[in-house]
Amino acid sequence: MTSYRSLFRTPEFTPLFLASSAQVAAQTMSGLALGTLVYRATDSPLLSALSMFGPSLAQVLGATTLLSAADRLPPRATLTGTALAFAAGTAALAAPPPLWGIFALILVLGLVASLGGGVRWGLLNEILREDARIEDGCVKDGYILGRSVFNMANGVTQVAGFATGGVLIAFLSPRGTLLTAAALYATAAAVSRLALTARPPRATGRPSVRETRRTNAALLAARPRRHLFLALWIPNGLIVGCESLYVSYAPDHAGLLFACAALGMLAGDVTVARFVPPRLRPRLGVPLLLLLAAPYVLFVLRPGPLLAAGLATLASAGFAASLLQQERLMAVTPPELSGHALGLHSSGMLTMQGVGAALAGATAQLTSPGTAMTVIALASIAVTVSLAPGLRPAPRAASAPRTA
Repeated sequence: MTSYRSLFRTPEFTPLFLASSAQVAAQTMSGLALGTLVYRATDSPLLSALSMFGPSLAQVLGATTLLSAADRLPPRATLTGTALAFAAGTAALAAPPPLWGIFALILVLGLVASLGGGVRWGLLNEILREDARIEDGCVKDGYILGRSVFNMANGVTQVAGFATGGVLIAFLSPRGTLLTAAALYATAAAVSRLALTARPPRATGRPSVRETRRTNAALLAARPRRHLFLALWIPNGLIVGCESLYVSYAPDHAGLLFACAALGMLAGDVTVARFVPPRLRPRLGVPLLLLLAAPYVLFVLRPGPLLAAGLATLASAGFAASLLQQERLMAVTPPELSGHALGLHSSGMLTMQGVGAALAGATAQLTSPGTAMTVIALASIAVTVSLAPGLRPAPRAASAPRTA
């Protein structure tokens, strides 16, 4: 599999892609609407950031209790059910409930999302596995190409979603925007149910909290995977904490900043997936993580909306580092644990995004949004530098890197 066109000729890739895109659009619109709703009600950067990224904090609970189900439940039924749960929960947020009710719903939706991510990416790996090639211990052109298409589509969808969400909030209301997002989640559920094949679970046995924790421990016990998980989780999560302050940094231009950040992510993924030779990819992980953080150091100077949008675009190109790290992760993970491993990556990343949002919001509460972005960016750079020795290229991807 060597081209984007061949991906869309692969059975089931297209419906999975469409369902995922609808959910990303719904998540984008609902997050912006909810963050705006909470900020208007409380005037709190912390609560606004947590309302947008709080579901990510609940991912840690799902990762330690539910994740063994990612390979042990039928993918089609699970993806349909999780999309319907988000449709119902988002519609309930439009009521809206009292503040404590909003955060209770956010917790429940985060738990649901922790399972859905593992099922979705495990199914994608399963769909593309037969067409992938193994060279020098790395998966070539199968999963990484397919995941890059999802990431690029997510970038485009987020640009459109934030732009559309901003328009709907301005001309309709945050509540109307939440209801629109709920309809998109319902559409994703319909696509999953009607267009995906009823596949059996990838692994046998019953899901349980004990099995989830046992497999988590096994995945994290190997040094190569442990370094990759940390690199996938922490720098990414801290920089999303910077993004969580867009609403409080520039209330009238938050949609522009989110859209430009998504555009930068799209550009980075296209460049890495299509134009960077495989032999160069292992060397780019750390530089891309540094790029992800460096532009936010300048926010202490409080740049205007246009310059801030340019910096956000440049920084977000660094999110392409996760593609390279996921490629290596799949090369060192048994196929029957692919869904669990990808779910652990997704849940850990989203959990750290919630932690990043909380840290950034708390720092902004004490200082200012621009200063908080700079502090969090410097923390991300420090973490990347500390992890760099364990992420250096090895002769084979499966070789154990040195300890950071």
